[in-house]
Amino acid sequence: MNSSDHSSAKTLSKPLIAAGEPPAFAWLNTNGRAPLLLVCDHASRRIPQVLDNLGLSDMELSRHIGWDIGAADVTACLANAFDAPAVLTGYSRLVIDCNRRIEDASSIPEISDGTKVPGNGALSSSARQQRIDTLYYPYHAAIDQSLKNFIDRGQVPAFISVHSCTPVMSGRHRPWHIGVLSNRDLRLAAPLIESLAADTELVIGDNEPYSGKSEAGYTIQAHAEKRGIPHVMLEIRQDLIGDSAGAQHWAYVIEKALRQVLACCPMRMAHPPEDGLLR
Repeated sequence: MNSSDHSSAKTLSKPLIAAGEPPAFAWLNTNGRAPLLLVCDHASRRIPQVLDNLGLSDMELSRHIGWDIGAADVTACLANAFDAPAVLTGYSRLVIDCNRRIEDASSIPEISDGTKVPGNGALSSSARQQRIDTLYYPYHAAIDQSLKNFIDRGQVPAFISVHSCTPVMSGRHRPWHIGVLSNRDLRLAAPLIESLAADTELVIGDNEPYSGKSEAGYTIQAHAEKRGIPHVMLEIRQDLIGDSAGAQHWAYVIEKALRQVLACCPMRMAHPPEDGLLR
């Protein structure tokens, strides 16, 4: 048995989440009545104790590789402002990225933005499955349950995925304050861009700095797009929301624009769910 196999076996001898540690996801405002569901795929930089920080320092984990800085605070502010439910991941994207397909190599990255992640090297299939079963599936099941709660009371919610992005990546400066990402369904994205851009001091990205057409939008694709639910993914620049005051301000900017859109955009399914039902 090599060292990586031994490490995986040691981890698997214990639960991934120990007693006293937070659950796989946080569910805010569960009984919120607004026809709006917020999700945050990269809300936390926490690493399960048994994984020993994946061999990284606290400083490395506090960088954007560990989480989407400020995104959880913005999500919580929006959930409170709208009286809407929200589902947030409880652990770092480095343990497993819940916004990726399971088979995607980047779902458990061995290197992230040039930083080697020792605890993700040469994982055994059983160690990988433990992360999927403990963190990935419960998060997505909570989103499914939230959607079912809406449908059970005769509502089709708007589905908003909240992310944040670095002001500079690979030497490229990102001027956008907020990026609005979409694929084929523009029912929320197009009017939201128009509403936000009405403030001429804001720089709004249309599928910038990432595209909603890419594989990096798995949560939107899996839960909203395939069911015909109106949806959009937001990328807010991290230097704007790195503290509580910034998160509150930009949540308010988004709230104002989103209220205008929701007042004019009828919430209905664009097509029958691809899986035939809402599980």
